[in-house]
Amino acid sequence: MTQSVLSLDDLAAGVPDGALLALPPDNSLPPSALVRALVRRGVRGLRLLGVPVSGMVTDLLIGAGCVASVQSSAVSLGEAGTAPRFTAALAAGSIEMIDATCPAIHTMLQAAEKGVPFMPLRGVLGSDLLAHRPDWRVIDNPFDHDDPILLLPALSPDVAAFHAVLADAHGNVWVGRRRELATLAHAAKRTLVTVERIVADSLLDDERMAPGTIAATYIEAIAVVEHGAWPIALLDEYEADSAHIAEYARLARSDAGFRAYLDSHVFARSAAAAE
Repeated sequence: MTQSVLSLDDLAAGVPDGALLALPPDNSLPPSALVRALVRRGVRGLRLLGVPVSGMVTDLLIGAGCVASVQSSAVSLGEAGTAPRFTAALAAGSIEMIDATCPAIHTMLQAAEKGVPFMPLRGVLGSDLLAHRPDWRVIDNPFDHDDPILLLPALSPDVAAFHAVLADAHGNVWVGRRRELATLAHAAKRTLVTVERIVADSLLDDERMAPGTIAATYIEAIAVVEHGAWPIALLDEYEADSAHIAEYARLARSDAGFRAYLDSHVFARSAAAAE
């Protein structure tokens, strides 16, 4: 295996303070166990990128004081309601929110993936969002008259992180239909992945698995963490723990409740696993 297979804590050590860290949403393989390890490590000043929206792991990092800014098109717990620590941080002015749209985030990552400085997008034109994004530029279409087009700069995260069902002994990682994670891995400077398990046979040699596989070239390091997406669902492996997510949403509405959640489910859970 060309990639390093690390412990969870060693993988978390690969995310430096202040990093631009890209995370997938709750419906696309979030690295929940890795995020809890980052909280335990006490990482600070993270600039989070939601690809293209943000969910529970982002809210957890914000509540734990790990985040300086969030660039995303939304931060939400889905059926469990608003993201309470994100909402509280915005009200307190303790984080910077950089508004974007889903297509814009994907377009900026695609530009980095292709190695070009920018890519065009049309759908944001006419939106008030442009007034808040000085890094986005509207120009005249050079191939037509009176046809403005928006240019978005390439965006290459310092670190991309996600959880997957499996990797193989060569370091290839299977993400199934979640092909946006391939774009993310191609665009990022470094990609760290937790997986449920590692298999011996090459995923790229299997015609059924290869289309949903990210080549090892784009993966820096892997950690094997069973139920590493919990309490979020993982493809066909396990369902979301809806009761736990609802408990988080309830507790995280207050500072004291959030601290109680961390004590019970982040720090105490780790201590129990180490015994």
